[in-house]
Amino acid sequence: MPELPEAESVARQIRAHLLGAQLNDCVVGRADIVREGLSTLSWYRGAMLEDVERYGKSVAMGFRNEGELRYIVAELGMTGLLLFHATQTRHPQHVHVRLSFTGRRESELRYWNPRRFGRMSLLDRAGLDAYRARRFGVDPLTVPREEFVRLLQSRRGRLKPLLMHQQVIAGIGNIYANEILFRARLHPNREVQRLREAAVIGLYDMMQSVLREAIDCGGSSVKDFFAPDGTEGQYKNRHLVYGKEGQPCPNRCGRVIRRLQSERSSFFCPFCQTNRLSG
Repeated sequence: MPELPEAESVARQIRAHLLGAQLNDCVVGRADIVREGLSTLSWYRGAMLEDVERYGKSVAMGFRNEGELRYIVAELGMTGLLLFHATQTRHPQHVHVRLSFTGRRESELRYWNPRRFGRMSLLDRAGLDAYRARRFGVDPLTVPREEFVRLLQSRRGRLKPLLMHQQVIAGIGNIYANEILFRARLHPNREVQRLREAAVIGLYDMMQSVLREAIDCGGSSVKDFFAPDGTEGQYKNRHLVYGKEGQPCPNRCGRVIRRLQSERSSFFCPFCQTNRLSG
């Protein structure tokens, strides 16, 4: 948490509220929160925010200064948030970076990250390309169906860990992997190499559907996620299996949702998501 839908919601709000603003100052509270590029910090002062994109679970802000485009990339990680000035935080001591702006609706964007699993990076275009290449696989919202099918047919191992492998498919974490697999009627431990092409196509369509619906809802505020303006993601109200251990299956099959302990907790229906050898 946050995952792709939350990061996309963050990027959209920053785009709507700050695109075209001038960055007047950038204050870094602790040096270790910047993964790379800290020595270039002064370049960003006076630059204009020209572009905001999402890559996996990260948000990249593109700044133009004297004809050059450089980027500030914020990893949301487990607990990272990007918040506007008026949004309250319970523990303000965990605001590690402050970006001050003029010229648009918001005057400040803060990077709040209490557990510091995520970092910020200050990158030029070549640095951003290298960052993306080593960190992110295909984007589940933009990868063509045929490419997704070929990708899964070339892999081995269990299905849910593959969906969450950021260097293979970027942006899906535990919440949405659970929801996608339940709706696709696939067991979390199904062996990828044993899936028929029709099942992979069904998985692709369900992946797209779940992620897009979650984005429309502003993501899922399960624990600490808030959008920059402080609003909570409402897709949590549409979760069918995540966190529903012991509750009746929403498909009304007569079984209850179970919890499978592996790398991350998996919630599934043992009837609707059987772990067959083929299918």
